[in-house]
Amino acid sequence: MTQFSRLNAISFLKFSRYTTAFLFSILIFSCKPAQNAVNQPVALKAKTKSEHPKTHKVEVVVTNPEKLTFSRGADNYGGYAPLLKDKKVGVLTNQTGIIFDQTSIVDFLISKSINVTKIYAPEHGFRGTAADGELIADGRDVKTGLPIISLYGDNKKPTAAQLAGIDVLIFDLQDVGARFYTYISTLHYAMEACAENNVPLIVFDRPNPNGSIVDGPILEPEYSSFVGMHPIPVLHGMTIGEYARMINGEKWLKNGIQCDLTVVACSAYTREMPYSLLVKPSPNLPNDQAINLYASLCFFEGTNVSVGRGTNKQFQIYGSPYLPNIDFCFIPMPNEGSTDPPQKGKDCFGEDLSNYPKLDRLDLQWLVKAYAETSERQKFFNSYFTKLAGTKKLQQQIESGMTAPEIRASWETGLIMFREMRQKYLIYPYGRI
Repeated sequence: MTQFSRLNAISFLKFSRYTTAFLFSILIFSCKPAQNAVNQPVALKAKTKSEHPKTHKVEVVVTNPEKLTFSRGADNYGGYAPLLKDKKVGVLTNQTGIIFDQTSIVDFLISKSINVTKIYAPEHGFRGTAADGELIADGRDVKTGLPIISLYGDNKKPTAAQLAGIDVLIFDLQDVGARFYTYISTLHYAMEACAENNVPLIVFDRPNPNGSIVDGPILEPEYSSFVGMHPIPVLHGMTIGEYARMINGEKWLKNGIQCDLTVVACSAYTREMPYSLLVKPSPNLPNDQAINLYASLCFFEGTNVSVGRGTNKQFQIYGSPYLPNIDFCFIPMPNEGSTDPPQKGKDCFGEDLSNYPKLDRLDLQWLVKAYAETSERQKFFNSYFTKLAGTKKLQQQIESGMTAPEIRASWETGLIMFREMRQKYLIYPYGRI
């Protein structure tokens, strides 16, 4: 056994005292780059119920150490197949839940004779085509005949009845690394419901397309909402699997309960590796440029400025009838992603950022500039802005005339504390392979 293997085995044995009575063998993921991850599988000896109090919850990271090239968690079937054997499985996913050949994770599991019994769908629905904010009804998947339970309709948290009849829930959604992107809020509610109903949750991890960027104001608890539930910055710099570990570890679920959690990790992934999404994560994030600009431009959703909903350049442009009439203008009109876009049918003057260099931080320059130049300062902000910012301070800072660098400086203490807290939940190393 190599020194690297012995270290992993020791770490695993220390961690195993927190595990429940799962009768399977797992592989422990190493935080080293995958070309070094050639250690042999470490077998987990199942504990009996008498050895393991019911209040203790599993938190395990699983991967396939034989994979020396990049793959997402869903691709690592050999690592998670034992967890699904002879189980009734629910899958919370959408169009982003695909494996390496772009097959739906639901179709893939069924092809492997996994007993998938229910599909759970987040905002935008199972196929990801519903417009922003559109409520989704329960239904049935035409291809598989499986029932689809909406988590963006009558309820956002799975009910006990909706979880009844499954032995394990899989969560497979592509996040974009921004606090107000609602898939991490759906993750919170899924974890909470699973914890309350004693259903294990397995998160299939996927890279964060905004990598390791950590930036923005920290959300203050009194401004918690579905577009920001936890005291984190706007850009959290974590994968969704790492984020699930943080939710559990910080006891952010109701009453401090913890979820029986397994994260199926990516292979051969490091935090600085560029990652381009295979499909749109939602109708109004059509490409990598929009995803990169999303965190910086989304603040405009709490103002009278359009971010291009109702155009084909969503989150790559911004403009308003109340900004100076300059060279760039667009007119939002209803389309698939937005049936009633802000400033519909009006000339919106602003900037085209579709070719702007890739950001490595949250950029406030356009928000500060738009407020300075608007002819309607009294109507610039609306109540949604505070939910997006997670604090009243940002609006107050802009209204007082603070510059973007001055505002950024006010975040530093909070960001230092968050990075320190975040460190213990990270799975992947820094650097590039």
